[in-house]
This record gives sequence, structure tokens and C-alpha cells, in this order.
Amino acid sequence: MIRIAALLALLCASQAVANENIADQYPGSALYSPPVEFIPGVFSAIGATAPPTYENSGHNNNLSFIITGEGVVVINGGGAYVLAEALHDEIKALTDQPVVLVINENGQGHAMLGNSYWVGQGAPIVAHEDAAAEFEERGFRILEGMQRLNQEKAEGTFLQGPTETFSDEYIVELGAYRIEARYLGPSHSAGDVVVWLPNQDLVIAGDMAFHERMLPIFEDTYTLDWLETWDTEFEALEATYVIPGHGHPTNMDQVRRYTKGYLEYLRAQIADLLDEGGGLAEAYYVDQSPYAHLDTFEELATKNAGRVFEQMEFE
Repeated sequence: MIRIAALLALLCASQAVANENIADQYPGSALYSPPVEFIPGVFSAIGATAPPTYENSGHNNNLSFIITGEGVVVINGGGAYVLAEALHDEIKALTDQPVVLVINENGQGHAMLGNSYWVGQGAPIVAHEDAAAEFEERGFRILEGMQRLNQEKAEGTFLQGPTETFSDEYIVELGAYRIEARYLGPSHSAGDVVVWLPNQDLVIAGDMAFHERMLPIFEDTYTLDWLETWDTEFEALEATYVIPGHGHPTNMDQVRRYTKGYLEYLRAQIADLLDEGGGLAEAYYVDQSPYAHLDTFEELATKNAGRVFEQMEFE
């Protein structure tokens, strides 16, 4: 286990450690990296900052859990049965406490496909109602994509949505932990939630916040709404510690710089282009060089610019 002092040192070097070119950091496990204890009782297995691959078994997001003294709460079902099982193996090596709750941070495959393992463990699985609807609508395509990617490592994975949904918040109190799964408003994808631990001043932010890899803007990601949710709700948490959906644990300054800052920067670039009468073809080439050091820049920057242009044309 890596305690706070060592973890802070790790964070200072995180740009070197979190490298999308490292295929696997934990040989012998389906997990991309072993769980790290960020603050007492709160662990996260940091996923690759690259797109999902066979080598990383689709573990390219953070799989977190809280050992409360009265049971374990897992945040994210994982991207496949094999990943959920591997995470549970790590949990069982640390504690005899059972997993008493799984929270899906959104309706994407890396949050929900591992539910197929957790439901067999008898753990209740909760998610926002919009995330559940998204997974129900797109789940079959998501599962097919994971099966093509993971090949034999997809064995055991089947479609399993949450067993319970909520609209605004879902709160449990276990030991010293008040665990609040909160829907703050529109952000990255349908039904994105954060998990707020007010007693520990820590937010497991999910895809609300990015910092080591470039955030993706989907066709239904409305950046103006994301910024409003950030300013009115996410900042109001005043969190000291942030575990993002992708990349190492950090603080609000970092995720503010690379999430809110990037969205505002890109929107300003597109606004200037629109003022000059430019079109979609030019939008793909707006300057995003201040963010070129982020992982997945090559895969996402031009797509992001095009989608923001298409949104801002009609705002």
C-alpha cells in the first residue's frame, strides 16, 4: 500500500508514470495497474491513459473502492467480467469485508460491463437513471465492441445494468464514510455522477474531470452545459482531493486546468473561427498546441474541434 506521502511524490511525477505508450503496468493481472491507497481506506486501480486495447484488457479508466469497516463500496463495475474479478481479488487480499455496493459512474462500457461479475456476488449495483437508459439502449453494441477487443478475455461478460437507479443522489453511511453518489448536471456523457466523500474532502469525479489525458467530446456532449455544471455544482464541492475518471489522483487545480480550461480554450478558438466566417473544414485545424502533451491528443483533438464547431454554430 502506498500512503499519502509516497502518493504525493507519485503525483509529482505523474506525467512520466501515466504514459499511453505503456501497454501494461501490472503483469499477471488483468488490471492495468494495482490499486493504490490514496487516502486511508480509499483505493484506486489506475487505468491506462490510452484507448482500450487487448493488452490493457479494456482497463483504461479508474476502478476505485472504499474499505469502510462495514463493507466495501466499489466505484465502477469495470469494462469486463475479467476486470471486475481481478479487482475483487485485490480487494480480498486487503480485507475480509464483503463488497456491499457497486456504483456505476455512467452508462459506458468501462463502468457497466463488469456488472456481470458483481451481480453474481450479490452486490447491489446503482447508477443514475440516464446512465441506465443509455446502457440499455447501447449495451449490445458496447458488448460487441468489447468482445472484438478482448477476444477470449471477454468470456463471462454479459449485459447487466444497475439493479437500482436514482435521479439526484444516492447516499450511504458506512463507518467513517458518508458516501454520496451525486448527479450534478449535464457533463461528459449521459448520467455521469461523482462520488463525494464530505468527511474526507475527496471526490471520485468520474468523467466530470480529466487531467492526464485529453477529454473526449462525444456527439451528445454539450460543452456549454458541462461548463455550467462545473461552475455551479462541481466547484461548489471545494474538494481537496480528486480521483478523476482517468489518470492519477490529483487536486482541483489540475482538473480545472485540463477540463474547464480546455473546454473554455477550445470554445474560444471556435468562436474566433466563427467570427471570421470559417467553416467545419477549418475547425479541425484550430490551434490546440497548449494541450498537445496530453495522452490521446492525436486520437481526439480534431474530433473535439469538429464537434464543438457543430454545437457552437447553433448556440
